[in-house]
Amino acid sequence: MTNIKNRSTGLVRGALAALVLAAAGAAFWLTPAVSAEDAVKIPPPAMDEKAAGGTETAIFAGGCFWGVQGVFQHVKGVSKAVSGYTGGSKENAVYETVGTGRTGHAESVEITYDPSKVTYGQLLQVYFSVAHNPTQLNYQGPDSGTQYRSTIFAENDTQKKIAESYIAQLDKAKVFPEPIVTTLETGKTFYPAENYHQDFLTLNPTYPYIVYNDLPKVANLKTLFPALYSEKPVLVLSASN
Repeated sequence: MTNIKNRSTGLVRGALAALVLAAAGAAFWLTPAVSAEDAVKIPPPAMDEKAAGGTETAIFAGGCFWGVQGVFQHVKGVSKAVSGYTGGSKENAVYETVGTGRTGHAESVEITYDPSKVTYGQLLQVYFSVAHNPTQLNYQGPDSGTQYRSTIFAENDTQKKIAESYIAQLDKAKVFPEPIVTTLETGKTFYPAENYHQDFLTLNPTYPYIVYNDLPKVANLKTLFPALYSEKPVLVLSASN
């Protein structure tokens, strides 16, 4: 995107859905999710990390960070999910600059989690299943450009091996109609996005882009992964305050 307003351009059904949401309120969660991208039921990874105490971080990119953040804020075992930019330099980690698609950055989310409650492999399962469509190359839904690429920014060799193994597993099982185009990048630094991007899904539940593209992802998380779903999201701004 070049600015937030562009994300709602042409989303006629999104605007209609916003009106329905405003009228129905909580009833939204009781109806089937309808969105630009359907969730895909996939098997868990054959390779995963060992459950252990403490905290670890994972960084995923899959289109607009509003929806990716919103999904992982509802995953049990996640203590923080921050929207930001990964893949480029600190100087270029600015919303308007990243939006040009020339900085090397991808809109991404840094997830802090407890591996004794949710493993890296389980996070990957959510990422591939409901958080985004891993078969779309350099775009997600209405957003296009390398800043919307599907990328896993592995923090260490273990994460890299688990991700590589899982991608191969899913491609072999042909759970998606097209090959997975998700890339793996290592040695990249995450830079938090501006405050007005944080918790955007929770703070703007009637925004047309969120209604059409992102709220259904959270609903699909609740449906497909009930054991991992947390009704109350972990919010960045409230934690900062």
